[in-house]
Amino acid sequence: MAASDISEEAFNLRVGYLKPETVEIARVELRETEEVKAEAILKLRELLKATPELHYKDDDAFLTVFLRACHFYPEGALEKMKTTATFRKEYASLVHGLLVDQVKEKFIKGSVINVLKNCDQKGRRILIVNCGKLWDPSEISSDEMFRMLYMVHIAAQLEEETQVRGVVCIMDFDGLAMKQVKALSPSFSKRLLTFIQEAMPLRMKEVHFVKQPFIFNMVWTLFKPFVKEKLNKRMHFHGSDMKSLQKFLDPSILPANYKGSLPAIDYGGQDWFPALEKQSQYVSEWSELGPAQW
Repeated sequence: MAASDISEEAFNLRVGYLKPETVEIARVELRETEEVKAEAILKLRELLKATPELHYKDDDAFLTVFLRACHFYPEGALEKMKTTATFRKEYASLVHGLLVDQVKEKFIKGSVINVLKNCDQKGRRILIVNCGKLWDPSEISSDEMFRMLYMVHIAAQLEEETQVRGVVCIMDFDGLAMKQVKALSPSFSKRLLTFIQEAMPLRMKEVHFVKQPFIFNMVWTLFKPFVKEKLNKRMHFHGSDMKSLQKFLDPSILPANYKGSLPAIDYGGQDWFPALEKQSQYVSEWSELGPAQW
């Protein structure tokens, strides 16, 4: 990967452009052409107007976020808008009015939620959720962890490259102990998986579980009932076998933490936060979207 690619990916949201090869991926995988896109935007805007219980922006760029997540089928995109609104209303105490400043302290201080500073070999962002020893639930509650994760997903929507290519998640359970298991409650598990499957207008391409100790079975018992078939097919369990992970993610794009050829991760929320802060306005607008009545 060229140095310029990495420098534009690191601690920066790539806003306002698609690479030529990404345009082709969008055409092949998402049915996206100028004609299909224009027609789908018009139709979704009409559908949205006819659905008074929903409150969303209806500019082209915003509607495209939902359309790309649903292969440019306007009815599918409206359904995703509905399930997203239902989720936001149910968990209003966590996401309604959520602003960048509200997560700043925990985001900067902790390294629970991180994003690799480079994309993978398929140009996808890699989100890392540290659920093991790097997470102290007495410092950052599971609710606060979720709010940070939610914030990151809103910011990621601004990257058109990410809208098209999708995201990969590494759930790192290194050093998982009972205090983390207790914090990963049934209610947290249900909320997280409902969010990923029903209320996230992004393409979740792969979820990799790594370094999970035997105690992880307790966590998986809580997660499993909420996992639908589509997501289940995209979940991969590697334990400490990094060769297994590298069948999906090339060693050249992985840090030493996962036996990759890049240096070990020495960055986190503090490095990413300025990029998030730049998008405070978009996050603020999103904080009121979803249901017409809260």
